Amino acid sequence: MSDLTPPVPHAPTRISVEDYFRLVETGVLDEDERVELLEGVIVSMPPSGPQHAAVVDLFAQALANAVGDRAAVRTEKPLLLGPASAPEPDVAVVPGSLRDYLETHPTRALLVVEVAEWSLAQDRLAKSRIYAAAGVQEYWIVNLRHGVVEVLRDPDPARALYRSVQRFGRGERIGLASLPGVEIDFADLVPAPDPTPFQ
Repeated sequence: MSDLTPPVPHAPTRISVEDYFRLVETGVLDEDERVELLEGVIVSMPPSGPQHAAVVDLFAQALANAVGDRAAVRTEKPLLLGPASAPEPDVAVVPGSLRDYLETHPTRALLVVEVAEWSLAQDRLAKSRIYAAAGVQEYWIVNLRHGVVEVLRDPDPARALYRSVQRFGRGERIGLASLPGVEIDFADLVPAPDPTPFQ
């Protein structure tokens, strides 16, 4: 009698950060391919539309101006957070200077910023868990749907969550928790939300 038991679906194969970058080095993954490694899974990133790209640049420029030489600001570059995650946040404020990362990507950040439109659920769930578990002190989600910035602070690495979540609207100022005296004015950075409801 034949076995008609349906096959059990397999969990996705999880890979390490080392294996992930080996795929890039060997050409299996293109260096410019819009993917990132999240908890051992290679995840594709949505295409960057004009508004998303402009807001990323605006935040990067504002942070670079505000931070000066107290830290480095990187855009859409890998951040090595543990053995199985190499997210590429839209903007990251990392310790030291850009020259400190000529040989290796940073392994910690003072602040990460994700500009979210269609990726809002992933940024709130998967990304926030990864950043909290790695002890990233501060995580901003620029919520383009509602024209606000969600500020997550006080990470609990053991539980992979942020204990403090606040929302800041256009025109409000916010200081960076890790760099006293550094403030960003959101007025010219976050566009007014589209009045057309998202489906």
